[in-house]
Amino acid sequence: MKYFESENIELKREYTPDIKKEIIAFANTDGGDLYIGISDDGKVVGVAHPEKVLQQVTHVIRDGIRPDLTMFTNCRIKSIESKNVIEISVARGTARPYYLSEKGLKPSGVYVRHATSSNPASDEAIRKMIKETDGDRFEIARSMDQELTFEAAGKEFAKRKIDFGKTQMKTLGIINADGLYTNLGLLLSDQCAHTIKIACFEGTRKSEFKDRREFEGSILRQLQDSYEYINMFNKIHATYSGLDRIDRRDYPEVAIREALLNAIVHRDYSFSGSTLISIFEDRIEFVSLGGLVSGLSIDDIMNGASQARNEKLANLFYRLKLVEAYGTGIIKIIENYEESPAGPKLKATDNAFNISIPNLNFAASDRQADSDDNMNEQWKKILNSIAKKGSVTRLETEKILGIGQTRAHVLLKAMIDAGMIKTVGDGKKRIYVRK
Repeated sequence: MKYFESENIELKREYTPDIKKEIIAFANTDGGDLYIGISDDGKVVGVAHPEKVLQQVTHVIRDGIRPDLTMFTNCRIKSIESKNVIEISVARGTARPYYLSEKGLKPSGVYVRHATSSNPASDEAIRKMIKETDGDRFEIARSMDQELTFEAAGKEFAKRKIDFGKTQMKTLGIINADGLYTNLGLLLSDQCAHTIKIACFEGTRKSEFKDRREFEGSILRQLQDSYEYINMFNKIHATYSGLDRIDRRDYPEVAIREALLNAIVHRDYSFSGSTLISIFEDRIEFVSLGGLVSGLSIDDIMNGASQARNEKLANLFYRLKLVEAYGTGIIKIIENYEESPAGPKLKATDNAFNISIPNLNFAASDRQADSDDNMNEQWKKILNSIAKKGSVTRLETEKILGIGQTRAHVLLKAMIDAGMIKTVGDGKKRIYVRK
């Protein structure tokens, strides 16, 4: 039988540690057979000490390749033309990409098979293999960068007196079962590639910059740095009631905190773009990539429904006592504006989510809180609409009263609490009827 190199066959005259590359390439592609003791031209030359070589091959597969590939390889001594040859059969692995343990999960350590040669994989090919193996959940997939440090994260855990060793990293999902850093680990690391960009503008439009910053590093550090920067623009304004001075910040600190946490915890990190925060005279906008999790609507969110896109990240923030529980953040923001005629606005597209919180002191002299008479008048209009049509939606309430979605939500909730109306259906199909 004549042997020829092909996409699934590799010939080696003698053993060298570099056979790891060929084995990895087969495991990452469609499998194949490697023969030691057959030259490139197909001539069988044999192996002088087959038992020793077989042991070397076994050790190099066990110690030089990650993840563990031993269950996908079969090594044996085979007699061909009365000469001893080492045959290594490699199956396509299920934990791809496999890589050289000394090089790591990068092109210089990952190989794939092309025709008769084994070549370094591209970054895109590595990402594709990781996605095929680990699934679509960004936070649990293996990080492309395995040379990570956690100085900032370590300080945050230490500040809260929480252990942050290898055991805790595995429990939290920062390190996977193979001892590799996940993308969750990448987000928490000092090498995190995602950033938060904040811009402060003159007036109420994006026409003239006053200042801009970009915060990088661990998302825990970005959280702290971003909050401190935004808070510099959260000024205190004084009003007087008789002899009493009343100080009020432009924005409720809770609203800033929860909007910032929401933008960090719930964004889709498979997008490479930055989280964007824009500070205007009349509002602050927080824009995170990813849109709403499938199945949720704006109404669901405003009623406290929540589905974490990044469950392990949300759990980690819960452990650090940065968040309390799923679904409470937006509700807290809304509650902090219940006494204000202008409330937060939520917008969602397929790939982005926007929370806009208004400046409580902007043009305060032109604003007046709803009086009881005004609220009663608004309730009457809602009840009249229900009487005519049998039901009303939140969007219809906005149009009837000429108000925003948050104010409409607050009014409808107050009417439910007062026993005047009730809801029927969920999500986009939710309507309000007389009780």
